[in-house]
Amino acid sequence: MTEAGPTEASRPKRFLSGVQPSGKLHLGNYFGAIKQHVELQNEGEAYYFIANYHALTTIHDAEQLRQNTRDVAATYLALGLDPKKAVFFRQSDIPEVTELTWLLGTVTGMGLLERAVSYKDKVARGLQASVGLFTYPVLMAADILAYGSDIVPVGQDQVQHVEMTQDMAEYFNNTYGCQVFRRPEYRLTKTAKVPGTDGQKMSKSYGNTIGIFSTGSELKKAVMGVVTDSTPLEEPKDPSKCTVFTLYGLFATPQEHEEMAAKYRKGGYGYGSAKKELLAKVDAFFAPYRERRNQLLAHPSEIDDVLVEGARRARAVARETLDAARSACGV
Repeated sequence: MTEAGPTEASRPKRFLSGVQPSGKLHLGNYFGAIKQHVELQNEGEAYYFIANYHALTTIHDAEQLRQNTRDVAATYLALGLDPKKAVFFRQSDIPEVTELTWLLGTVTGMGLLERAVSYKDKVARGLQASVGLFTYPVLMAADILAYGSDIVPVGQDQVQHVEMTQDMAEYFNNTYGCQVFRRPEYRLTKTAKVPGTDGQKMSKSYGNTIGIFSTGSELKKAVMGVVTDSTPLEEPKDPSKCTVFTLYGLFATPQEHEEMAAKYRKGGYGYGSAKKELLAKVDAFFAPYRERRNQLLAHPSEIDDVLVEGARRARAVARETLDAARSACGV
């Protein structure tokens, strides 16, 4: 039985997650992923990567991808990711992962990939049905398995991909009579769905986002543009059906949230007033993080140094896994 180096039972739990540099990060990214990622760096071994290879399924502008990648790195570091605690790196700096993708692809059936809901949804929205998009779950599986990941924090829309990763690990281990790949488990984020300005899930592809680091007129336009119903100012309103109220709850204390709910139910309180309160909360919450991000972007070499060191640490683990996989299949 062939064993991979990073699968020792004695080590702490290892968390793995990636974020695509497909545009400016928004409140959905923060409350749905980044906040939890920062917290998890204190609970075990955390591996976080910027998924720039995955982003190539939608971005074909080299300079844009470079800028987006640096922006994501600055955002994570500004929001509290500690490179001394977490391994933080670019996906493209780990060539072992792309080799693992091929090895996994040789034991993965077409039927598994054809059942991918995310692929069908993206094609239905007009995204090019490229080979890269179709095999996205295999690359994601390699990302997860390369580091012997135990837990993969995801939103509901990514659960199927982790389950597919479990299948691929089993296919490989069974095919070659080995235990190279550890079975990962998903963990749903505490805030799996953050509503966008139109009430749907906040997503760059829907154009309904509020940027984490938006300021001034840009931030005001996004917040004041949150869609509400036509209930007159003087009439009572149902806070549970209002996107503004839901977003406010992400920032407010329980007491503040209940006070706003009471205003809704009493009447005489308009959505415009609620939006102004939300605007103030968003602006104040991210103000110190904006300052830190600006400092980082003014010294890009510091960001690059973090990513290079993270890649060095990540490659050491991925190399062990790849060597074990290559040995198992005879190459």
